[in-house]
Amino acid sequence: MTTKTSQQYIGKLAVLYQGQGDSLPFQQLAERLGVPLYQPLNNDSQEDFFLSWRDGCLKLLDTVGATGRSHLQKGGLAVDIEPRNGEQRSWPAPKDGALARALGRKTRTVVDATTGWGQDSLHIFRMGYDLLCIERSPVMAELLTDGFARLAQQDWMQRLNLEPPRLIQGNAIDLLADLEVQPDCIYLDPMFPPKRKKSALAKKSMMVLRDLLGDDQDKEQLFEAALNAAGKRVVVKSPDYAEPLGGKPSQSFQGKLLRYDVYLKG
Repeated sequence: MTTKTSQQYIGKLAVLYQGQGDSLPFQQLAERLGVPLYQPLNNDSQEDFFLSWRDGCLKLLDTVGATGRSHLQKGGLAVDIEPRNGEQRSWPAPKDGALARALGRKTRTVVDATTGWGQDSLHIFRMGYDLLCIERSPVMAELLTDGFARLAQQDWMQRLNLEPPRLIQGNAIDLLADLEVQPDCIYLDPMFPPKRKKSALAKKSMMVLRDLLGDDQDKEQLFEAALNAAGKRVVVKSPDYAEPLGGKPSQSFQGKLLRYDVYLKG
């Protein structure tokens, strides 16, 4: 990792080893991210976020709202490999709903260029699409790698001889231009500024992600890169209050408090 990439986490993030299991993976994780390793938590630590393996998975822990900087919130956030409420557990799951309509019936290959916590990626994967995931945050890439490894161990995955989605860590604006195979569809779910309304509370996972990484300031450049790289369409997920990222879309499909704008090529 370059120094520039590492610097964005200095003072915000550390890796925490609490004496359970082999410490080597924790050391290697801290080295990859260029952040401190605490064994155990130091009362003088100033970081807001910690990465640690708990309950069989890599979790992002935070101290926001705790009584002291050295006290962690309970639980923690990990990539959830289980289907969300309302999603089918079968594979391939039926291609219905607003997301599936936006991706298109004839679409076979999809690149999710803004993977984040991977929930949309996993839904796309479970619907049977050939999926490549791109995530520019090294922290999220570590969490996704752990989640996809756990997915690979699921009984249904092994029974059907399936491989988890492929994952590339890096800036999609650069990576999309160098794809070996042109995908039918490129899917974008950039972080938009939150609507300034007290009743519209963001999900905990998105709040933590925004605190750690900030908003996507280059959404327009990412859209142009996606439009140049896609074979048939670009799909942009956005909150219902946001203006369309690429101007007037070819199609738009409404979901709950969000929409999928489709930009067709040719």
